[in-house]
Amino acid sequence: MRTYRELFRTPQFRPFFATSAAQVAASTMSGLALGTLVYAATGSPLLAALSMFGSSLAQVIGAALLMSAADRLPPRAATTGLALFFALATAVLAVPGLPLPAVFAILLAQGVVAAVGGGVRYGLLNEVLPKDGYLLGRSVLNMCSGLMQIGGFALGGLLVATLSARGTLLVAAALYLAGAAVARFGLERRPPRATGRPSPAETWRINAVLWSSGPRRRTYLALWVPNGLIVGCESLFVPYAPAHAGLLFACAALGMLVGDVVTGRFIATRPWRGRLATPLQLLLAAPYVLFVVRPALPVAFALATLASVGFAASLLYQERLMDLTPEEFTGQALGLHSSGMLTLQGVSAALAGGLAQWTSPASAMTVMAVASLAVSPALSLAGRRAAGAATGSAARRADGGAPGGTSGTADVAATADRPS
Repeated sequence: MRTYRELFRTPQFRPFFATSAAQVAASTMSGLALGTLVYAATGSPLLAALSMFGSSLAQVIGAALLMSAADRLPPRAATTGLALFFALATAVLAVPGLPLPAVFAILLAQGVVAAVGGGVRYGLLNEVLPKDGYLLGRSVLNMCSGLMQIGGFALGGLLVATLSARGTLLVAAALYLAGAAVARFGLERRPPRATGRPSPAETWRINAVLWSSGPRRRTYLALWVPNGLIVGCESLFVPYAPAHAGLLFACAALGMLVGDVVTGRFIATRPWRGRLATPLQLLLAAPYVLFVVRPALPVAFALATLASVGFAASLLYQERLMDLTPEEFTGQALGLHSSGMLTLQGVSAALAGGLAQWTSPASAMTVMAVASLAVSPALSLAGRRAAGAATGSAARRADGGAPGGTSGTADVAATADRPS
């Protein structure tokens, strides 16, 4: 599957796409509105960053205890129920005078539930599309996310300025309700992907299986860490430029859209996709190093746009993760990716906010970018060393005539074909 026409002609993809679009727009608008409310009330960059991205920290709880539900719940019912939950939680956040501890308690609950939501959503995508359509479909969802973020941040900024932050939260709640309606009446009923009851023990068992593979483990780290550190930079847009944060977020979303279009639609061969993963991650971080000199706003907009092209690296690593994962674990594997990524984003937002408290938003952004620049090549080098060691071990077994040498060599060759 190589064209958008083929993709949108696939049964069930259009209602899936519409539901995702409504939820991303709602999340974008509510995040900006809540960050604005908290910063206005406290003047704290740390609390503002946590209000926008802190719910991601709770994803680790959902990933550790509830993720087995992603493959054991009926996808349509789960998608509808999750959207209704977020609509209610967002409406409660709009209540005037809500104490700050209550705000963060709601964000905690949203994060725990969202962990399962990621597994349900991306596991369903893997069912809706044929195997060769996953990369294109995921790139289109990322493009949709970019467009919804551009529109959501622009419209959210306008609504915050003309209506109010609380009014913007109510608009976001209405969008969640619209997404729930599309899921309920647009998606067809499907059985769960796996049998049995979800439980913390089952979640831990499958997570242990997923984490036990060296190539899969390195792929997860490549999906989580460089990306998360740069989201730490983005979490400081409000304190960096309070009056223009919406435009900075919109520019970052535009860059992500460009990267996803180019990667998902035009980079067709696997060797090329493998070689581009690490350079894209370096591009993701390098422009933020320049924020240390506090560039003029037009330059800052251009840097944020350029950097976010590098988010397309996650598409390439997700495709690798699917190659390395048994089909019966697809939902939990993708949910673990989503939860781990968002948890690292929340950790990075907290770390960046803490650094900004002691230094400045610009300095903290630069520190996070330098850390990301160091991590990406280190992970790539570790993967190449592991592949080289495995190839050498297989060659020694083959030379020595060890039993099963042929099978072992084939396994190593299959691993070596995948970019590390």
